[in-house]
Amino acid sequence: MKDPYTGGCACGAIRYETTSEPIVEIHCQCRDCQRRSGTGHSSYLTFAQRSEMRISGEATSWRVIGESGNQKIHAFCPVCGAPVYLTFAAMPDLIAVHAASLDDPSRFKPSIITYGIRAQAWDVMDPSLRIFDKMPPG
Repeated sequence: MKDPYTGGCACGAIRYETTSEPIVEIHCQCRDCQRRSGTGHSSYLTFAQRSEMRISGEATSWRVIGESGNQKIHAFCPVCGAPVYLTFAAMPDLIAVHAASLDDPSRFKPSIITYGIRAQAWDVMDPSLRIFDKMPPG
């Protein structure tokens, strides 16, 4: 059996687990991610099958139209306020978890940076990662 990806919010009210492997692991530097994280980027592991992600606890969500024009649904804990995952109206099977929400954040292995066009000079990223000005083509 594969080592599952597990994690949750800061207070433990929301937990998730999957044995699936992420299809992409990214740092996103779009303005929405900057505003929500309070820093220069957000980091995510994206999984192809939301149905394979077991989630316990009740998240609160809010929606935003991203720079791509797609609606993103951000889920966070109503108790501690920690962001936990995000889904996409146009791609309902996908689910992205925040890298820092992992029980073992060292499992996060980013391969790309998206929305590099919005990068802040003070938010220095790994120069070996491939940078896309916006979202890369599917």
